Amino acid sequence: MNLALTEEQQLIAETAADFLNEKSPVSRFRELRDSGDTTGYSKTLWKEMADLGWTGIPFPEKNGGADMGMAELITVLEAAGAVLAPEPFISSVLLAGQLLHRAGSEDQKKQHLDAIIDGSACLAVAIQEEGSRYDLAKVAVRAERDGDGYRLSGKKIQVIDGAAADSLIVSARTSGADGDADGISLFIVPGDAAGLTRTSQHRVDHRLAAIVELKDVAVDASARVGEEGAGLEVLRDAVDHATVGLCAEMLGGMNQAFQSAVDHMKEREQFDVKIGSFQGLQHRAVRLFMEIEMCRSSVMAAARALDEDADDKVQLVSLAKARCSDAYVHVANESIQFFGGVGVTDEYDVGFYLKRARVAELTFGDGNFHRDRWASLRGY
Repeated sequence: MNLALTEEQQLIAETAADFLNEKSPVSRFRELRDSGDTTGYSKTLWKEMADLGWTGIPFPEKNGGADMGMAELITVLEAAGAVLAPEPFISSVLLAGQLLHRAGSEDQKKQHLDAIIDGSACLAVAIQEEGSRYDLAKVAVRAERDGDGYRLSGKKIQVIDGAAADSLIVSARTSGADGDADGISLFIVPGDAAGLTRTSQHRVDHRLAAIVELKDVAVDASARVGEEGAGLEVLRDAVDHATVGLCAEMLGGMNQAFQSAVDHMKEREQFDVKIGSFQGLQHRAVRLFMEIEMCRSSVMAAARALDEDADDKVQLVSLAKARCSDAYVHVANESIQFFGGVGVTDEYDVGFYLKRARVAELTFGDGNFHRDRWASLRGY
């Protein structure tokens, strides 16, 4: 497997880095946090990103996409992670978008997927429940038949970008018991549906999620995405795509935190010498560099495996997430130490990366979860 960027991918990466460094420096993220913004991102900037074609990278041309793949999209997400851009690539493009792309009807694609691609709408996916941990089959939300439609009742938590989303794709059980692989269906629920309540929450990294409660929310049969009771497989595939996208964002974040620490070591003086000249710090920096480069290779391998539908794609997804979960936290912690511990104070941007690392580590499964998943897939 070739892990080097093609000329086209390198151009996308450079364009994304230049655009985001200009339009979305970390100072913008700080302003969003301090302003008490309730959307969590800039809809204007999101539309600009869509106009650049980024939101359509993994989708077919017939839907307005670029007909590329994850190998191209991760270059954009790495650049976004470097500046902590909070735009909804993971929630809207890689979760909702992939579900619609793989299981949606033509009408659903025309109404919702096209809107995701052109940046006019944002969709979120509500899949996590209390006590479910990372098990996508742990679904207690029920969808009961009501004439030609359904009525949904239950509660979802940690819905990324869920408070401001135009619509939600909700996993609900149409048959079977909690934990069964069969019987899980997916439904598109409008953000203003009667009986739907969304409570916004700020995560540790200052990004927004939501608690979503459904009380007899009525939807038509046309709102069901895919076949009834067969939603788990497509949901797992979408989460794997989102996991690799998150890993690319984590890669960008850990690399930026590391570079900031290295720049600081080149300037900070102690005992009348630059602290970067201390051999002990140099050894620690080299170790971080190696960790980052191993993450880079694993993320690129997972992205290409998804694009090629390789037999070991799920294993490579877990390998990438396990490495990135551990490495991002380690790099962020060490970067704080390179700043002499003062980096944890709010005036330094490096503290934002530590908080982001803590949240990203647990999203879609932490290192322990994915090491166990990898081992199980390998037959250990």
